[in-house]
Amino acid sequence: MNFKLLSLLALSSLPVAMAGPIAYGICQTGCNVLAGACYAAAGVAFGTVAAPAAPPMIVTCNAGLGTCMAACAATALLAPIP
Repeated sequence: MNFKLLSLLALSSLPVAMAGPIAYGICQTGCNVLAGACYAAAGVAFGTVAAPAAPPMIVTCNAGLGTCMAACAATALLAPIP
């Protein structure tokens, strides 16, 4: 039998490792860094503005953070790492 075929069969029988929690944590960290930069551009410190009193720029930053976190959950938790 062909060595490549045997190797392929052997490798395909191995379980796929999921790097979900680690990749998700790294992705969330990236989202929070970007949100912190967005807040800094707006002239405030990340996490110090109450939602009802937030200026429009902060609302935009929070919307971007939510979108980024949703993308992390949709991709990083399901991404298989062979």
